[in-house]
Amino acid sequence: MGMARRWLNFVGVTPLLLGMVVAVPQMLVPPLVLAQTSQNSQQTEAQRLYEEGEQLRRQGTRESLQQALEKYQRALPLFRANGDRNGEADNLDSMGRVYNSLEQPQQALDYFQQALPIWRELGNRKGEALTLIGIGDVYSIGQPQEALNFYQQALPIWREVGNRRGEAITLSNIGIVYRKLGQSQQALNFYQQALPILREVGDRSGEASTLSNLGAEYSKIGQPKEALNFYQQALQIYREVGDRTREAATLTNIGSLFSTIGQPQQALNSYQQALQIYREVGDRSGEANTLNYTGLVYRNIGQPQQALNFYQQALPIRREIGDRTGEANTLTNIGLVYSNIGQPQQALNFYQQSLPISREVGDRTSEANTLSNIGSVYNDIGQPQLALSFYLQALPISREVGDRHVEAVTIINIGSVYDSTGQPQQALNFYQQALPIYREVGYSAGEAVTLSGIG
Repeated sequence: MGMARRWLNFVGVTPLLLGMVVAVPQMLVPPLVLAQTSQNSQQTEAQRLYEEGEQLRRQGTRESLQQALEKYQRALPLFRANGDRNGEADNLDSMGRVYNSLEQPQQALDYFQQALPIWRELGNRKGEALTLIGIGDVYSIGQPQEALNFYQQALPIWREVGNRRGEAITLSNIGIVYRKLGQSQQALNFYQQALPILREVGDRSGEASTLSNLGAEYSKIGQPKEALNFYQQALQIYREVGDRTREAATLTNIGSLFSTIGQPQQALNSYQQALQIYREVGDRSGEANTLNYTGLVYRNIGQPQQALNFYQQALPIRREIGDRTGEANTLTNIGLVYSNIGQPQQALNFYQQSLPISREVGDRTSEANTLSNIGSVYNDIGQPQLALSFYLQALPISREVGDRHVEAVTIINIGSVYDSTGQPQQALNFYQQALPIYREVGYSAGEAVTLSGIG
C-alpha cells in the first residue's frame, strides 16, 4: 500500500459569473420614503448624500467605494436625527455592501445587522430580504453553511411579496452555495428553478449568468459537452446585450473548460480573447483573473516559467485594486509552481504570505487549501511530523466550511504521512474515510486514487 501525497490545485477564483448577488442591491432596492419639504433641509441633505453614495457605489472601484462610504457616514446621523427609519436602514444596508466589496466582512456584518431589525420593525419585507441576502454574501466567502441559512430566509420573503426576480436571484445564489459545498445535484436543481423565472421576467443578463452557472456545474461533474452548450448560450446573450465584461468572463469560463478536458491551446485562445476585452474596458479585476487562469494552463502543460510570468503579472494588479482574496490565491498558485519545480523553500515563502491574508479576509476554504499545501511541502522535504501538523489544522476547517473535496484530499494526505512513516493501519483508516466522500461528491478520479492507496 503506497500513495503519493495529493496537491490541492488552487486556481485562484471560481468561474467569474458564479455570483449574481452583486446586481441585487442595485436593482431591487426599495424606494426611499423620504418626506422632502422645504422646511426640512436636513432630510433633503440626507437624501442627497445617500443618492450620491449610491452613484459612487455603483462605479465599483476601490476609490469610489471609499468615497461612497464618506457620503453614507455623513447621511446616517441626518436620517437618525429626522427619525427616518427607512432611510436609516437603506443607508446602513448600503454601508454593509460597500464594506463587503472592500473585503472588510466584520464591518459589513455590523451594518447589515443594524439594518435588519429596522426593516422588521417597519414591516418592510423587501428591505428585510435584501439585507438577508447581503449577510449571505458576506458569509459566502468561507462560510457557505451560514450563507445558505440567510439565503433560505430571504427566499420565502420574495415569494410572499411576489418579487419573481428576487426569488430567481436567491435561487441562483443558493445554487452557488451548494456548488461550494460540493453538492452538484443540489446546485443544478436551484439553477434550473431560477432559469425559467429569469426568462419569464425578461432578465436577459440574469438568464445568461444562470446559464453560465449551469455550465460551470456540468464542467465540474465531468460533462463538458453540456457545459459548453450552456456557456455558448450565455456568450450569445452577453454579445446581444453588449455586456463586454461578462462576455469576457464567459470566454474565461470556456477557457477553463477547455483546460479541464485537456485542450490547452483552445483554452489559451479563449483566455487571449477575454484578456483583450478586459483590457479594452479597463476591467483590472477580470484581467488579473484571466492572467491567473492562463498561468494555470502553462503550469499544467509543464511550462513553469511561463506560468510564473502570468502569475507575476496578475499579482501586482490584485494588490493595486485591493483584491486581498485574489492576492492570496495568486500567491498560493506561485507557491504551487515552485513546489512543482523542486524549490520547496520558495514555495513555503509564498504559501506563508498567502495564509495570513486568507485568515484576514475570513476565507476559510482558502485557508484550508493553503495549510494542506504547506503540509505537502513539509512531507516532500522529509518532515512528516510537520506535514501532519498542517494537515490536521486543515482538516477541521474543511469540515467546518463543508468542502467535501478538500476534506477528502486532506484525509488522503494524512494517510500518506502514516503510510510513509511505517504506520499502514493508520494509513488504511484514513484512506477508508476518504473513499465514501469521493463517492458522495461523484469524483471518480479521487475514488480511483484512493482505491489504489487501499490496495
